[in-house]
Amino acid sequence: MKISIIGTGYVGLVTGVCLSDFNTVYCIDNDKAKINMLNKGTIPIYEPGLNHIMQKNVKNKRLFFTSDLSSTIQKTDILIIAVGTPQNEKGAADLSNVFKVIKIIAASINNYKLIVIKSTVPVGTCKKIESIIRKSADKNAQFDVISNPEFLREGKAIKDFKNPDRIIVGINNMGQSSKAKKIMEIIYKPFLKAKNNIYFMDTNSSELTKYASNAMLALRISFINELANLCSLTDANIDDVRIGVGSDKRIGKLFLYPGIGYGGSCFPKDVKALYQTSIEKNYDFKLLKALDNANSHQKQILIEYILKHFNSNIKNKTFTLWGLSFKPETDDIREAPSLAIISKLLSHGAKIKAYDPIAIDNAKRIFPQIDYFNNMYDALKNSDGLIIATEWNNFKAPNFNTIKTLLNHKVIFDGRNIYDFKKMKNLGFDYYSIGRKPIIINK
Repeated sequence: MKISIIGTGYVGLVTGVCLSDFNTVYCIDNDKAKINMLNKGTIPIYEPGLNHIMQKNVKNKRLFFTSDLSSTIQKTDILIIAVGTPQNEKGAADLSNVFKVIKIIAASINNYKLIVIKSTVPVGTCKKIESIIRKSADKNAQFDVISNPEFLREGKAIKDFKNPDRIIVGINNMGQSSKAKKIMEIIYKPFLKAKNNIYFMDTNSSELTKYASNAMLALRISFINELANLCSLTDANIDDVRIGVGSDKRIGKLFLYPGIGYGGSCFPKDVKALYQTSIEKNYDFKLLKALDNANSHQKQILIEYILKHFNSNIKNKTFTLWGLSFKPETDDIREAPSLAIISKLLSHGAKIKAYDPIAIDNAKRIFPQIDYFNNMYDALKNSDGLIIATEWNNFKAPNFNTIKTLLNHKVIFDGRNIYDFKKMKNLGFDYYSIGRKPIIINK
């Protein structure tokens, strides 16, 4: 099949590269600099394994990159829209990029087109798009507009695309749109583990499923974080509580690890957008509002520990931050807890040294005033404390003797609970973690 992927951001690029294993794919973007970069073999995002698949399919002439939207639309049958839908000032999804693309598609339809909305969009968007095209395109234009939300985890996107838990497809008037259903079945057949992995429903339900999935996961993260905070006040241990709760088959163990809040491009944005949708429908989705507030507070929890340890005076103190990305295996720092921590430390007059395996360049654009290091131990020299903000693997088994030697104060603020509680006590560190009693030895 000949497929256009409109938008070469994270979702669009991963989708296009993976589909090009079995189809001819044109990835389109109005950012000519990005297209030139891709045509030279450089990927603008970090995603393990993506470069290898891209190079293979470019070589085999199945994958192309272009800025020519109109002509590419006309020579392809399937148009997958994967442009960004960022938050507007109210927290709702900004659909201006989507509608710009739709206007061009409406003017370029020359035969049957299957228009697939993969961008995360509010309930009712596909119906609006269909209405816009019917008003703008030639009266004889043949097309279907369907919803196909993505469920890709940064750092594991290739695996998620090739081995999906489920594929959601929203199609209105299913009987009249049997052609769209058949095409989607053909596209995803190589990636389906079983026939029941693909679920067809109406577009409103499909659009809401995307938001609901992310909100549910965000809820689990926030619940365990709130529970960890209560553990800190009751001398309970969140590690034991988490195991006890997660052992219930009705609950399960996934997304029950306490930390300093969720970040990235999906959870924060989608929780806010879903809440805004409820407000527009005159329904106050109270749980979503509380969820957003709880996550904002959780990003500050280490600051509370730091201020308490240093008697509320950290002016001119130096702290080393290990981890800048919102999670491991990505250079994405959008809504990362590290950003909230850095901002608060700077507001208290502290100095910051930072290390991250791959996210330093992105962080420099936001905080050029802090010091960055290419080695995790170099960043520790003469610091007054170590802060763990991201659970990268190379942070999990460090040389603790080296850490002791380099730090002015033997104190670690672990926002991801990556170190064994008993071991830290034996090593002689002052150690603060989430939902576990602080270890105070040197103060």
